[in-house]
Amino acid sequence: MIKLAMARAEIKWEREPRWPAVVALLASGGLYMALPPSLVAGPRWALLAVIVALVVPTMISHRSGRYSLNHWLGMTVSAVVTLAMILSLILLVAALPAHKEAPSDLLRSAVSLWVTNVLVFALWYWRLDAGGPNQRDLNSSHTNGAFLFPQMTMEKSSTAAGEQSRWSPKFFDNKFVACNTSTALSPTDAPVMARWAKLLMMLQATISLAVIVLLAARAVNIL
Repeated sequence: MIKLAMARAEIKWEREPRWPAVVALLASGGLYMALPPSLVAGPRWALLAVIVALVVPTMISHRSGRYSLNHWLGMTVSAVVTLAMILSLILLVAALPAHKEAPSDLLRSAVSLWVTNVLVFALWYWRLDAGGPNQRDLNSSHTNGAFLFPQMTMEKSSTAAGEQSRWSPKFFDNKFVACNTSTALSPTDAPVMARWAKLLMMLQATISLAVIVLLAARAVNIL
């Protein structure tokens, strides 16, 4: 930890901002509250309360330089949101044969779950790629990671000309990857290199397919 703190003290470039990930977590909690009561476990505000309760110490641990604790708190809050989303999807699929949900509620729930799916997996990619944001802050350039972004294949002279000599993926880049995966059900401009990323993308594509084909399509047909 001492060496890590010393290495961070020598960093001259701007660190990766964390606020986009915080906004994504809060948005996931808000989308959860928009689901019908029958599709959530417990009070609808409970997930947002848990997110806030975990995000606050996560931010404090980052500010105070406790990066290991920050990493595991971030993993925990991402896991909580993921489990809540999967549980709601299971409840929604189970409710289809019984026709318990109105078509408008079904369509709204499908949209909420699809957007949450994008946000949740963007958080996972951002949290895990190249050791996560804390580790990426230590690197002078991003040459190895779970995804092969186009900037990683450019020559140094080209990146310097485009003022991207010290380029590294930010949360928006991972959100773009997640959005493409949920929309095209496959990677697009960023090939997947790591096995764990391939497994996560398979899970994300499966959830997106279930939402689009099983839920949204049924909702539109019975409107």
